[in-house]
Amino acid sequence: MKTIKEKSGCWFAGSDVTLEEKEMAIRIPAFTKENANLSCFRCAEKIQNDWRLPDGKHYCRSCILLGRLIEDDHLYYFPPQNFPKTDCLRWQGKLTEYQKEVSDGLIKALKKKEDSLVHAVTGAGKTEMIYEVVAQVINEGGQVCLASPRIDVCIELYKRLSQDFACHIDLLHGDSEPYSGAPLVIATTHQLLKFYRCFDLILVDEVDAFPYVDNKTLYHAVKTAKKDDGLTIFMTATSTAALDRQVKKGQLRKLTLSRRFHGNPLVVPKTIWLTKLEKKVQAGKIPVKLKKYIDRQLMTEYPLLIFIPDISFGQKIAGILSHMYPKTSIGSVSSTSLNRLEEVESFRKEELRILISTTILERGVTFPKVDVFVLLAHHRLFNSSSLIQIAGRVGRSLDRPTGDLFFFHDGLTTSIKKTKQEIQKMNCLGGFK
Repeated sequence: MKTIKEKSGCWFAGSDVTLEEKEMAIRIPAFTKENANLSCFRCAEKIQNDWRLPDGKHYCRSCILLGRLIEDDHLYYFPPQNFPKTDCLRWQGKLTEYQKEVSDGLIKALKKKEDSLVHAVTGAGKTEMIYEVVAQVINEGGQVCLASPRIDVCIELYKRLSQDFACHIDLLHGDSEPYSGAPLVIATTHQLLKFYRCFDLILVDEVDAFPYVDNKTLYHAVKTAKKDDGLTIFMTATSTAALDRQVKKGQLRKLTLSRRFHGNPLVVPKTIWLTKLEKKVQAGKIPVKLKKYIDRQLMTEYPLLIFIPDISFGQKIAGILSHMYPKTSIGSVSSTSLNRLEEVESFRKEELRILISTTILERGVTFPKVDVFVLLAHHRLFNSSSLIQIAGRVGRSLDRPTGDLFFFHDGLTTSIKKTKQEIQKMNCLGGFK
């Protein structure tokens, strides 16, 4: 049974709390009604007419995994606890001049309670830039949530912040340990549906990523998980039209950083025309042109990350390359990989020479000195936001701030062109010609 500490800041369906706990909690109607239309208060989803139980009562099918909510039912809310004042930041690093400007801007936004957007290029070091504002809230006894749509990103953030912060940290995702009531929470955006008026500060990383982008339920989750006087900070390398509109309306304070932490420009992708790749792969081969690029890359000491648009294509490529290069350690990952975390860690430790990945690794992970090939870059699944993030995997190391970045395509798409233009634009803003 959860303690009150483990319930603080959360709300629950009636079936998930005891009679004694119901007496201690604040009751909130589960559904709202407007012009005979019902909506779920927890997830904001409109209740469809056919979402009914055998007795005819409506229920919310959208967030049922969090506990079933029925018409005339209540949510049971346990107000957030008070945390002791502390000194939680143990990171001893130093920000660059440009990073310090963003960090100071976030401190000002915190004081003025101005929701903000941090638009920083990939590899700018935005994680370190949020340390001061996170620490300031926690040191004053507040509670912070750092949320991302991607599990892999959350795990990476948890590893880093566990080293750099002295306070207890909760990591929340579909397969994680349950919430324990920590002052710092790292969670997937879906997990925010469990909280209500809990956090003094919510930072949403990778706001342009699926499944958060254009998801009204998750937008609602961020809004309701924050205290009424709390602050929201959005972070991205590729802003969205919706966020840009909020900036223009003065609803968001925008902080921009167009330089990487090591002071070098973003790597601009080179586009390579490559026809009949899919046909060759179906026949168990790869084009001679692609083989030449792989051969040349394997002559270097650098790891190679190959992005592909779908799982089955990636599995076929992995099989072909393993046969062609039997002495080369090759791995592949996707959203369905049971050993994804192990494969990624092996690649980071250079136990794997080549890693083939879907867009699951397009963001939130850093591999020092890596080269990147994108196969079928013209595929519809590779939009400009995805390609910009993929390009950002290259040149993130101070020891190797450059690297090979090739988009292999069978026809230049708008997304490929837009990606190159956006990277060149950010380089210009960063002072590079």
